[in-house]
Amino acid sequence: MAHILKTLNSWFWWENIWMPINCTWADFVDRDGLVFPKPQQLYATIPYAFVLLFIRFFSERYIAIPLAKALGIKNVRRVKPQPNPVLESYFRECSKHPSQSEIQGLAKKCNCTVRLVEKWFRRRRNLEIPTVLRKFQEAFWRFSFYLTSSIVGFIFLYDKPWFYDIWQTWVGYPFQDFLAHVVHHLAAIGLMSGSWCGNYVRVGTLVMFVHDTADFWLEAAKMFNYAHWEKTCNTLFIIFSIAFFITRIILFPFWILRATLYLPTYYSTTPVIAYFFFNGQLLILQGLHLYWGSLIFKILKRFIFLKDLKDDRSDEEEEDSVTDNEEESIKNVSKNGCGSSKHLLNSSHH
Repeated sequence: MAHILKTLNSWFWWENIWMPINCTWADFVDRDGLVFPKPQQLYATIPYAFVLLFIRFFSERYIAIPLAKALGIKNVRRVKPQPNPVLESYFRECSKHPSQSEIQGLAKKCNCTVRLVEKWFRRRRNLEIPTVLRKFQEAFWRFSFYLTSSIVGFIFLYDKPWFYDIWQTWVGYPFQDFLAHVVHHLAAIGLMSGSWCGNYVRVGTLVMFVHDTADFWLEAAKMFNYAHWEKTCNTLFIIFSIAFFITRIILFPFWILRATLYLPTYYSTTPVIAYFFFNGQLLILQGLHLYWGSLIFKILKRFIFLKDLKDDRSDEEEEDSVTDNEEESIKNVSKNGCGSSKHLLNSSHH
């Protein structure tokens, strides 16, 4: 077993995968005041992850909730449907959106009215959707994270030469015969680790900065949307759209991908495995950028011509207006038929 693990380890760290020909791991030993990333330093991400979880819990509970209340967002209590084994089984195993004929059949089986069955499914579907307050908390955390990441990224990058001159990303790299490795989007843990291990942190930090600078605008727009601050939400979404198209549609392909696809060939035409792997991931990412860009463009077009900035893909809670008489009927049905587990279990055998 130990021999197998040793063999796998040697394959994983094979220098022909990670770096140019005639370049070895010895070239990345700290020397002359130069400090290189080390793979074992990635273990530090484990305690950092727990720290982030604690910060998230604290910020969502003690900052996001008071902020939501200040913006007028209330924690609305969801009305739970009456317990019903037949409807619950159908909801879980068959369909969350039954057709009208199926609703009529379920109503007969449960000895309920069609209206009560429709209301049961509507309430049950609402339980599957996060509340507005919960959505606000998640948006607040993402907004805080992306904004902090963008600010810290700018602080660390503004005086670096490769922040302004993309050629500088490879200056000082131990080239001898080279077709470069590149960094994939830092959201992927495996590719983040690879960029760190291969000492491609310059490109990696640029990828991270390009993505984070647009994301916090979107999360801010979501928060004000949940608070029904329509004009503020619209303004923030327009700012996000502009930032998205500048960073993802212009800078990423013509700045980042140029540094990872074209600039390495200036040094050498000898390919290495990681070049194709990382660039393939980056090209897939750019494909997603184009897809998201088309969705954003459709939303903007609808906003300009129809004054509607709603995203059809987002789940919204269905209205559940119940009168006192209807609520009393539900309780009576629960006692006499629809909510009776014994009656329902017997009916399910027919």
